[in-house]
Amino acid sequence: MESPWKPLLLLSVISGLSELSRAQAGVPASHGAELGIGTDSSPPAQTSGTGPGPHRGAAPLEPGGWAPPLASPHLEPLGLWGSQEDRGSEENVRVGPMFLQEPDDSIFPLESEEKKVTMICEARGNPSPTYRWMFNGTELDVRSDFRYTQIEGSLVISTPSEARDSGRYQCTASNTFGTILSREALLQFAYLGNFSTRARGGVSVREGQGVVLMCTPPPHSPEITYSWVFNEFPSFVVEDSRRFISQETGNLYISKVQPSDVGSYICLVKNPVTNARVLSLPTPLTLNTDGVMGEYEPKIEVHFPPTVMAAKGVTVRLECFALGNPVPTITWRKLNGNIPKKARLRKSQAVLEIPNIQLEDSGSYECKAENPRGGNAFRGQLQVYSEPSLGALQGIYTAAGGAGWWMKGRDFVPLLPQWISRINDTQLDSTEELQWECRATGKPRPTYRWLRNGAPIPPEGRVTFMGLTMSISNLRLEDSGMYQCIAENKYGAIYSNAQLSVLASVPVFPPSPARVIATVGKDVSLECKPRASPKPRITWRRGDRRMQPSKRISLLNSTLRILNSSRGDEGNYVCRAENQFGMAEMTTTLWVKEPMTVELSPARVEVTVGESVVLSCKAKHDPSLDVAFLWLLNQQPLSFNQEGGHFEFIQTQSSTADLMIRNILLKHAGKYGCRAQTSADSVYVEAELLVRGPPGPPGVVIVEEITDSTATLSWSRGVDNHSPISAYNLQARSPFSLGWQTVRTDPSHVTGDMESAMAVVLNPWVEYEFRVVATNAIGTGDPSTPSRVVRTKEAVPSVAPANVSGGNGRRHELVISWEPVSEEFQNGEGFGYIVAFRANGTRGWKEKMVTSADSTTFKYRDETFPPLTPFEVKVGGYNNKGDGPFSKVVTVYSAEGEPREPPSGVTAASPSASEILVRWSPPSPGPGRPGGYEVSYWKDTDQEESSQKMRTPGNETSVLLSGLEGNSLYLISVRGYNSIGQGPPSTAVQAWTKKSPPSQPPSNLMWIQEGNNVSLSWEAVRAMENESEVTGYKVSLRQEGRSHSQVIRTQNPSAVLSLPEGGTYIIEVQALSEGGEGAAGTPVRVLTSSGVRAKNGQQSVNSQSWAAIWTSLLLAPLVPLAPCNPLRHRGLVRVGADPPPSPERVQGRPALRITDRAPLSARRGVA
Repeated sequence: MESPWKPLLLLSVISGLSELSRAQAGVPASHGAELGIGTDSSPPAQTSGTGPGPHRGAAPLEPGGWAPPLASPHLEPLGLWGSQEDRGSEENVRVGPMFLQEPDDSIFPLESEEKKVTMICEARGNPSPTYRWMFNGTELDVRSDFRYTQIEGSLVISTPSEARDSGRYQCTASNTFGTILSREALLQFAYLGNFSTRARGGVSVREGQGVVLMCTPPPHSPEITYSWVFNEFPSFVVEDSRRFISQETGNLYISKVQPSDVGSYICLVKNPVTNARVLSLPTPLTLNTDGVMGEYEPKIEVHFPPTVMAAKGVTVRLECFALGNPVPTITWRKLNGNIPKKARLRKSQAVLEIPNIQLEDSGSYECKAENPRGGNAFRGQLQVYSEPSLGALQGIYTAAGGAGWWMKGRDFVPLLPQWISRINDTQLDSTEELQWECRATGKPRPTYRWLRNGAPIPPEGRVTFMGLTMSISNLRLEDSGMYQCIAENKYGAIYSNAQLSVLASVPVFPPSPARVIATVGKDVSLECKPRASPKPRITWRRGDRRMQPSKRISLLNSTLRILNSSRGDEGNYVCRAENQFGMAEMTTTLWVKEPMTVELSPARVEVTVGESVVLSCKAKHDPSLDVAFLWLLNQQPLSFNQEGGHFEFIQTQSSTADLMIRNILLKHAGKYGCRAQTSADSVYVEAELLVRGPPGPPGVVIVEEITDSTATLSWSRGVDNHSPISAYNLQARSPFSLGWQTVRTDPSHVTGDMESAMAVVLNPWVEYEFRVVATNAIGTGDPSTPSRVVRTKEAVPSVAPANVSGGNGRRHELVISWEPVSEEFQNGEGFGYIVAFRANGTRGWKEKMVTSADSTTFKYRDETFPPLTPFEVKVGGYNNKGDGPFSKVVTVYSAEGEPREPPSGVTAASPSASEILVRWSPPSPGPGRPGGYEVSYWKDTDQEESSQKMRTPGNETSVLLSGLEGNSLYLISVRGYNSIGQGPPSTAVQAWTKKSPPSQPPSNLMWIQEGNNVSLSWEAVRAMENESEVTGYKVSLRQEGRSHSQVIRTQNPSAVLSLPEGGTYIIEVQALSEGGEGAAGTPVRVLTSSGVRAKNGQQSVNSQSWAAIWTSLLLAPLVPLAPCNPLRHRGLVRVGADPPPSPERVQGRPALRITDRAPLSARRGVA
């Protein structure tokens, strides 16, 4: 049956909407008709359903998911005319408009090619917002003017003009919930006019006088930049310590005029938005002829304002420039501190630039101009405020046809208001009171205005304004809408928007009844939280009897509470909710079960690191309920998947859960909790797990006392991990050790009950770190944190230099060497060496100091002692504390002298025309042993002073002189030398070089190739009178592409070669003589085939010339001692045909085997 109050409620709402429509002209009536209900959820103990229906299947509970097995459904908002499904998703949530992007201040270049301005406005809301635009406070009729186009929320102005379109624009966004108004956006037009065409008067000054040339810029917007041209474009005035262009005034300042400054000056201005430039007419500058200006003190002509206000994060530029003679020097200082390090001086220190200015950069700044005649100063205050809005920091955004510019003006960013607290979206029940406060900071202090749906809110009736707070009492549906708080000062305004929803609805419960399961003896709370506005009146009944408060039953707000519940309290309980719009009821079923008990065993267990243990959790509970288990360690749920396999959940029965802990670590010690839960109750029990393991690291190690070889250490005990500490090990580390090393201690055994000990046998003057390691019956623990670095005290050196030796050096020198002492053993500062020595047989020691710790040698020179004098030598160390021990005494010989005797038995013989072999014997042993020999040689027609020399290293006693002239007489002498000098030369010996080898190469070379056999013959070489007689011939054979040659020597002008198969070979022939090898003939190139033998009668005859072939073959036997038979072809003689010469030996030399891949055929060729 339909409730009787619903028609009355509908009529009441319609009446209210009519009043709201009349009160707010132009605002849709539905703005006040939206009835919202706040989201709520049922208590965790309540579940949906009509029967007991226990939750089946026990399982472990994961962290973060602990909840009763059954939970009540989430309740969604419900409106008067909408179903729960209609409002169930966020996409369908109905909200008022909210700006995503508001219009920005714009500067439009008049000369832009796009010829349109776009003012962006974008908002979101549900329903989607509609937009309107205001121009200078008046609504724009976009449809009536073709120049206006609205694209969604953005306004596009075509062919804009300064006269019609310059001004302030605002965008309004509206939907059924209300209207919001955007911030004002100022549209300006960028332009740059022309300078006046009126001629500029000349400026005449005396040399040395200061001058200011005025720019007087043309009309412009926005700010412009200045530069000056000297005489003609593009010769720009260069700023330096004498000339300065102010970007504040545009004027050119010349502190001291010079003759080179005479000329015409033109002011050039540039609009940074349009990039337009214009030039002024020239201003002539001339010098007076009435003399030179005398010196005068500086006069500051341009400076920063007395008070500079800047926003945090911007770049501040402070200008200061003075006229004066001599040219003044500009300096800057901060009176109450130091100038920030990030500050930079520009333009010869005339500009102080501070980037990214911060609050600590505030203060009083002074610029001072000084020259020898005096000084002048200016002071100003720089005030930095916290960061303004993003738009103010970024500058003015200008857009034209989609193109934009960001511009930072020369004026500092003013401090716009900034929000301290804003208004927020609010939902209230009807008849409640709204209080909204908005607070902002700014300089000047901002004032506030309030808007509702874009219109001012008058302070009348239920609306009051007190300070920064707006209040509306006894809220009604028609108060719903969009509200705005505006904070503004002379620099601008900021807006805070919020939606007010006044709620009104009939009480509503979830469609399904709830159930609550409790245990005997526990307190039970039955909640009743309907969705309703205003709040309903709540009553409870059980059956037909209304629930009244008693000792066991109480009503707290809307909750029914039953103390010490029993089985008799089971049953159905009905909650009734009622407000002015209607009534609703909800039934909650209560079951009371026996309480659950849980046992965890063992309750306390001790294990050693690496062992395993099982904890068993058993629950006894009502059989109609299922149980779920959760394991915790130290109150934190265990995550079985993230513990490296150490923990395993085991459940063999529905009421028992085991926890297996494998390979236990020290960190696994603690209290393990088992929580068992049913839909009725939850029980938590704990067991303690103690883990025995190696000790933890000892506490901080403190160096109590330090000497040159000991350090007294103390530490605090670490945790023993349930096994007493038996001993401590002290370790040290120095720059010279390989990591941490165990040190000897006093006492030698540091027991576990000690907390201090002495480290001994340390090296003096070495930096050490110390740490302590504890040991117990389980093992050795982690080391302590290292101590601070300490240095042992100084001591005299205790280690002597090692490997003392010496020798060599120059004449009359004693050279002593040693291995340097490592820094680890120098034992103090000022380390050096004491070198002691004495001649054998003498008593007194001579001692010399070597101050460098890195030295390895010492040289002592004495003209009196002879070469190779034996000395006793020892070396010790010293430092600032005293002298250390000496090394063992060793014998070191002084340097030997130069050789005293010449070599003996010098002989010389010439093996060829260009070589002489010289041999000799060493001189008798004695002082001045030769380190090598020097051979001097010269022709008998030359002087000995012009002789050539060749040295032999070490003990070599022969040398082959080469590159000599043939058939010449040479004189040769030999002398010894060493590091000291040269010995006397031997008596010169004579040797004739052989005559030169024949200069003519073998001619008329002919060869016959039969298979792989090649027979060669050539015309015998006859030596000339001045040449050596021919003693034989040398035949060289090499495979093409290789450098290695094989050689055959023969006494006759012929040879037979047996070549290997396959390849191309080069053959050369030279004459041999006593003077060496003669010139080589023209090389012969021979091809041999691979795997093919020549048939009978197939041969290749080749010669140097056809005219000499027959003579060579008939007159010269080709192969001596080989049988010669008539050739079967062409009547020629064939060599080695029957039988062929042995391939193993030709003329007593190994034969060569040559193969060639070319076809075997008769070939003729000329060499």
